[in-house]
Amino acid sequence: MIARHMESKKPTLIDALKDRRMTAILLLSFASGLPFNLTGSTLQAWLASVDIDIKTIGIFSLLTAPYVLKFLWAPLLDRFLPPLLGRRRGWIMLFQLALGVSLAVMGLTSPREELAVLGTMAFLVAFLSASQDIVFDAYRVDVIPPAERGLAAAATNFGYRSAAMFGGAVLLMVAKRVGFRSAYELVAGIMLLTVLATLWAPEPEIPGRPPRTLTEAVVQPLQNLLAQSGAVGFLLFVLLYKVGDAFALSLYSAFMLKGMHFTLDQLSWGKVDMTVSTMAGAAVGGWLYMRWGMFRALIVFGVAQACTNLMYMWLALAGSKFWLMLLATGLDTGVGGMGQAAFIGFIVSLCSASYSATQFALLSALAAVPRTVLGWVAATVVSSVGWAHFFVITFATAVPGLTLLVLLRSRIDALEARAARP
Repeated sequence: MIARHMESKKPTLIDALKDRRMTAILLLSFASGLPFNLTGSTLQAWLASVDIDIKTIGIFSLLTAPYVLKFLWAPLLDRFLPPLLGRRRGWIMLFQLALGVSLAVMGLTSPREELAVLGTMAFLVAFLSASQDIVFDAYRVDVIPPAERGLAAAATNFGYRSAAMFGGAVLLMVAKRVGFRSAYELVAGIMLLTVLATLWAPEPEIPGRPPRTLTEAVVQPLQNLLAQSGAVGFLLFVLLYKVGDAFALSLYSAFMLKGMHFTLDQLSWGKVDMTVSTMAGAAVGGWLYMRWGMFRALIVFGVAQACTNLMYMWLALAGSKFWLMLLATGLDTGVGGMGQAAFIGFIVSLCSASYSATQFALLSALAAVPRTVLGWVAATVVSSVGWAHFFVITFATAVPGLTLLVLLRSRIDALEARAARP
């Protein structure tokens, strides 16, 4: 009764709090975000804490490639049904169980003595986590009606960021006291507990129809995407818009620990600052996006993203000043959250309702390319020019995306108008 009632009017916050579907989205978004930092910044901090060299740490950043390549197997998860719990929840549960076991194995390895094993398990965790993200995004599309998708986006952001903060800042505090290996075992146990949320989550009232063939699952979403006017320019923009932001943050933990010589506790507070600022920035950015429109939000936030990279240059020149670390991190990631809100609005506008799961996986994977591949490049650049000059270079790498945005203005205005039509 509640679900049917909510679909007939614009939902309120009270309605959302009563809606089992929205609570399920919140819990499952926490499960989705929990593994993310464990193969990224937290693993980077673990390696740095045992004096693994910066180039090796940069190479380890490539192990998160599944987040970029997840579109390759997204059609398989659309096409084939798991043996239990329905089309989406069944896959989610299987990936959660596999993640719990894989994280536990990571916790049992030693970076100094079993670096290759640790790298292999980190890659597996990234693959399983990216797969869980694919199916969670699809579940959200299936279970939440259009009138409630704004509320679902807010719930997803809160759940995912909260989990990412736990897997980043909180886990670093835990690791300082009990060690990284025990910290990873703790997260493995929490990951296994998220299966309870999947068992409790409701099935969609109208389940989506699986593609009849694998060819249909692969070809039609891509054809639909490329048939749009300005498709090539849009895809290039998806790749370039967050390059400067991703480049600057690709070695954040290594910069703070090895470059600035902050402690793990100080880095933990930086991670908390990063998460809170990103969540606040996303909320403000979403509000301004609705008021300003797509192009204005993208250009203003894009320029601001580039400029705040220079805060880290200031920190590199000023030395280990904790207040400046918090200021730089808060401003940069707050503005980055604003840009992310506008960027996701742009990506969603490119997706067709018929193929949203595979298309969203493709576009989000394309957007994640810089974050995944630039760690190795950043390590090479830092080794050559130093931290301060590196952050000036990250500022310059934002220019191509902003230039392309200006060139695409008329097509972006047309895209926004088309997306606004019922």
